[in-house]
Amino acid sequence: MSTRPSTVAFDVLETLLDLDPLRARLEEIGRPARLLEPWFMRFQRDSMALALTGDFGEFGSVARQALRTDTGHTASEDAIDHVLEGFGHLPAHPDAEPALRRLSEAGLGVGCLTVGSTENTARCLERAGLTRYVDRVVTAERVGTWKPAPSVYRAAAEELGTPPGAMALVAVHAWDCHGAKRAGCLAGWCARLEGRYGDVFTAPDVTGTDLVQVAERLLELSAD
Repeated sequence: MSTRPSTVAFDVLETLLDLDPLRARLEEIGRPARLLEPWFMRFQRDSMALALTGDFGEFGSVARQALRTDTGHTASEDAIDHVLEGFGHLPAHPDAEPALRRLSEAGLGVGCLTVGSTENTARCLERAGLTRYVDRVVTAERVGTWKPAPSVYRAAAEELGTPPGAMALVAVHAWDCHGAKRAGCLAGWCARLEGRYGDVFTAPDVTGTDLVQVAERLLELSAD
């Protein structure tokens, strides 16, 4: 049986922060709102591909190149700037604040583990009223590789002052939870985005329909 973690690290993009407002920015540059999903997926794929070859791509650079490709190289750099600036203004999902607050009030350490930039992440957390519950933000940029490389999760645990086995990652992405489990961490998966956990991935320690339920179930794990 899994033991209760001492620290919880939350994924940020799509888990804590809502990407939906980027649809409006895409439309403002003459692109369809539905481009958001393939663009974000290409961005994630390209980032992982760079990591697999031992390279690291800065968030903005990889996101920019992915959007160039998905607009058929017809969007201007100014237009792409307009869309990318939206990452600094993303709102929190409704379940984010109560989940972070619940864990913080229970005495657990709370952090964020993200592929986003430190600056944009800090701005969004502050604007969304989440900063007060977050002890530290760990970025792929700081570690030098992208999730789901095991070193990312282990670096997050180290920066949060706990061994990997005492840290739980919380995410809406099954692949992210799989990465955390393979790195020796705990994992809590929220079904808000994917609906059903992929059976090709290592199972998480807890699941929930929203972040609050995931937080509660992490707290219910045995303290032994």
